[in-house]
Amino acid sequence: MSARDRFIAFRRSAPRAPHLEAGTVDARGLQFAVYRTPAVPDATPLLCINGGMVYSHILLWPALSPLAARRQLILYDQRGRGHSQSPPGARAARIEHDALDVRALRESLGIAEWDILGHSWGGAIAILAAAEDPDGVRNLVLVDAVGLTPEWLVALHDAALTRLTGETRAHLASYDPLALHDPEPGRQAEYNRALYPAWFHDGELGAMFSPPLARSETGAAVVARLRREGFDWREPASRIRARTLLVHGRSDLIPLAQAERTATIIPGARLRVIPDAGHMPFWEQPELFFTAVEEFLA
Repeated sequence: MSARDRFIAFRRSAPRAPHLEAGTVDARGLQFAVYRTPAVPDATPLLCINGGMVYSHILLWPALSPLAARRQLILYDQRGRGHSQSPPGARAARIEHDALDVRALRESLGIAEWDILGHSWGGAIAILAAAEDPDGVRNLVLVDAVGLTPEWLVALHDAALTRLTGETRAHLASYDPLALHDPEPGRQAEYNRALYPAWFHDGELGAMFSPPLARSETGAAVVARLRREGFDWREPASRIRARTLLVHGRSDLIPLAQAERTATIIPGARLRVIPDAGHMPFWEQPELFFTAVEEFLA
């Protein structure tokens, strides 16, 4: 069965996505847009942190809606993205600000403890947040999370070009990745869209999806700073106390070796490799992905 057929079959068999209630929450001097599925008694809520740095929660909704059958899902727009308020001096934004927001949101929502799932760059936010909030995070799921140091990011552009052909490849090749050190929101948005097809193991399935042309001054500043200045999150990762599962597509542009190293640094972390999947295993291998996550969280 092709990835496209697997995805369609899974979606037809899955329950209808529940209603997502939208609201606002005040935290750290900003208003955040927060979205919740119905509460599930006696089940720990699951916070889902999307990647992309410039995008809103829609990158993970309704993609992760099957998880709402057994627990309440909480999604939110990071500061200055989607419908969340931008901070003053957005060009000074850092990923550490995003990480500190997570604990503040938990406390503002009146939640004593929750589980966290972070995808891609959202995995980095989740790692930093779990390290700083050990009593508030029970389980941590990192889905195709970025590496803890930036060598994968330096190689990302050239690796993506090897996966593309024709006009799609030429379009991505027209961008100079060094220009992404500049936090100009339009350039960051256009590059993200040009790169998107390379994230998939199966090009036919990848052609079914296209991200919005999302512009965020805050998000662009964060990712440009990470590209420009680098990062090293090995120390905070070593302090995580939450039970941790890494789920990683074997064909992800972020090399599997990055997930393997992260799993050795986070105490007691487990790694589940999803075959025939790239950066979005919840689309390319939904049965394997949701089974792995549900079994771990249970």
